[in-house]
Amino acid sequence: MPSKDQPNVLLFNKWDVRKIEVRDPGLHNVISLNPSVVIPITFGRHEHQRMKKAEVHIVERLANKLLHFGKRYAKNTGRMGGKKARIFKTIEVALDIINLETGKNPIELLVKAVENASPNEDTTRIVYGGVVYHVSVDVAPLRRVDLALRFMAEGVRVSTYSSLQSIEEVLAREIMLASANDMSSYAIKKKNEQERVAMSSR
Repeated sequence: MPSKDQPNVLLFNKWDVRKIEVRDPGLHNVISLNPSVVIPITFGRHEHQRMKKAEVHIVERLANKLLHFGKRYAKNTGRMGGKKARIFKTIEVALDIINLETGKNPIELLVKAVENASPNEDTTRIVYGGVVYHVSVDVAPLRRVDLALRFMAEGVRVSTYSSLQSIEEVLAREIMLASANDMSSYAIKKKNEQERVAMSSR
């Protein structure tokens, strides 16, 4: 419970994040739910500090992933660059849709979706005697969150490009499916595929 001197600050003036718990012990220290911000924007203060990304609000990290299109979709690169206010409005509408459909706190479902979509294993290349081996390795907690958010953002891009579906509806559906650990979620599919490849490389 907040003290009398400390006001109850709600994310987007709607959602209380103080009672949300990160159930995955490996991700407890790398999913930030700062309860004292309305719109989580750090203006990149964390960029040049080691491990500082763990203190960036999980909603802002999702926004940053949605702004990045990557080289694989070069025809889209830069289309959303810098439009952070717009992407925050998109996320806010998606959270409203989640609340209307489920009646639950959408930030709680987002945290659960990140926990479900974060892979535990990955593969790396090791060159030994001129021969390349693929070896299974554990994934660091900070990278687990990064991969989960990347998978979700990639799923939203794939579903909305040249589509009549709005990005808000697709983002809301992706978060709800991932929070339920549903195999029809793009992020859950990518996570299981990555872990399956890593398991075969053990």
